[in-house]
Amino acid sequence: MSNVNLFEVATKTRMRFPYKGSISVEDLWDLSLTALDSVFKTLNAQVKQSKEESLLSTKSKEDEVLENQIEIVKYIVSVKLAEKAAREDALEKKEKKQKIMQIMATKQDEALQNASMEDLQKMLNELG
Repeated sequence: MSNVNLFEVATKTRMRFPYKGSISVEDLWDLSLTALDSVFKTLNAQVKQSKEESLLSTKSKEDEVLENQIEIVKYIVSVKLAEKAAREDALEKKEKKQKIMQIMATKQDEALQNASMEDLQKMLNELG
């Protein structure tokens, strides 16, 4: 089932997830990665428990719901990890850009200090 269909099914069936009681799909987006991992572990434990209790290998409706819930949590975690990586990459680029600009400013200062008095006077006159 595609992610779009999973979210459609989850919202139509008012799917709830085990976290401090129960929360909706929308609430999952507000959780931290560690909280999402906790939800995943709880769901995974429920899957293992349902497999242990059954003598038949047929899937029940509850098994399908659990699998859908796990896929939704996995998807949200993957999106959050990608967003986190993008933020860290943007921060790294920003810091590198600032460092390059500082070096450029230092080099400009050095160039001004190494300019002759005549050149400095010309620059000053051009500024007004």
